[in-house]
Amino acid sequence: MTERMAALADAAIHLVATRGMRGLTHRAVDAEAGVPTGSTSAYFRTRKALVEGVVRRLAELDAAEVAEAGVTRSLDPDELAEAVARVLDTWMTTGRERTLARYACLLEATHHPELRGVLAHGERLREQARELLTALGAPAPERQSRELVAFVDGLLFDRLVGTGALGAPAPGTPESRAELVLALRAALRGVLGW
Repeated sequence: MTERMAALADAAIHLVATRGMRGLTHRAVDAEAGVPTGSTSAYFRTRKALVEGVVRRLAELDAAEVAEAGVTRSLDPDELAEAVARVLDTWMTTGRERTLARYACLLEATHHPELRGVLAHGERLREQARELLTALGAPAPERQSRELVAFVDGLLFDRLVGTGALGAPAPGTPESRAELVLALRAALRGVLGW
């Protein structure tokens, strides 16, 4: 993705996070990015292309954060729990807008099946989880990786919207990283049968 496309996608992510999918228009992205009217449509011709650009940018930023946190290098369950907690902490705090935009895009795909293929970057997360669980000796890594990713996604969603299944704080107030580590360690112990 070029620097200009990334800047436009970042503006679009902000719009989706703050206004929802209905607020995502070429004109609104132009205004948010501070570029001349028509600039966004020059890079993303259709609304679908714009949503695809948002999803690609989200996947790019997510992959960088996952790698930076050391998730893909963690071969010890405790280290893995710490690394995943670092990522979730980022996604609930400084990356909160991106997380909200990611969920909005996923919901949009339920009404527009043609977008589902674009949102397949979640498959890479499941693949990474399967590789890590295989290395850790999980008895059924294919199934367990799907379960672990679903747990992590549910934990993130629960904390992000503040529904508080585990006593989460008010909406928009993430719990401490230490509490995330405890929840993730428990999930990993369950997956690995420890």
